[in-house]
Amino acid sequence: MTVETAALNAGLLWFCVPDREIRSVATAIARRGPSRIRLAFHSGGALLSRELDALRKVGVAVASVHPLMTFVPGAWPSLAGVPFALEGDTAATKLAQRIACDLGGESFSLHARRKAAYHTWATMTSPLLLAYLVSLEDAARAAGLGRDQARRMSLPIIRQTLANYGSLGPRHSFSGPFIRGDAETVARHLALLKKNRKVRAVYAALAQAAIERLPVKNRREMRRLLGD
Repeated sequence: MTVETAALNAGLLWFCVPDREIRSVATAIARRGPSRIRLAFHSGGALLSRELDALRKVGVAVASVHPLMTFVPGAWPSLAGVPFALEGDTAATKLAQRIACDLGGESFSLHARRKAAYHTWATMTSPLLLAYLVSLEDAARAAGLGRDQARRMSLPIIRQTLANYGSLGPRHSFSGPFIRGDAETVARHLALLKKNRKVRAVYAALAQAAIERLPVKNRREMRRLLGD
């Protein structure tokens, strides 16, 4: 089936194609002429509803409807409680609100100028979180653990940290050498990680964030260590 041959008999068309294809597919559909389509969504997290302008110009109400969830082959995530970021025409966003509710999620309006900031945040919530977890595996190798072993053994504390974060907030979930002000231990960590500068950079960046935002003791000494 192609854009040219598809039977477009629905009132709502939801684009689930790669971001780079949204505009061209919408343009091709608009060129087909009159249809029953009255509303159209796309789910490109970084893109505005204007990607569907070709349809908007022929009277279709359009919106960007992005669920803050990761979708990968082999996984079937629930949409219960998932926030949907909405931007676009009033008629389209109102329908998107109802659909999000029916799926068990929630929705919020996003101004067009905030879309890039929103997607930066969204990217940090999953793709870059995975990049951190891969760095975690690299750090575990120095302790003699293989990647699969490190992943399995890390999961209990990761899950508990996330549970604490959700129920207690970040400050009351914080533990380890930084909250104790244990500069000697942090110095040993940094010395060890000189052998793996990429992991050391991740450690240092996260440590700096902790010093700025979390209840770290002995801040002056911690900052001195990280400046080495």
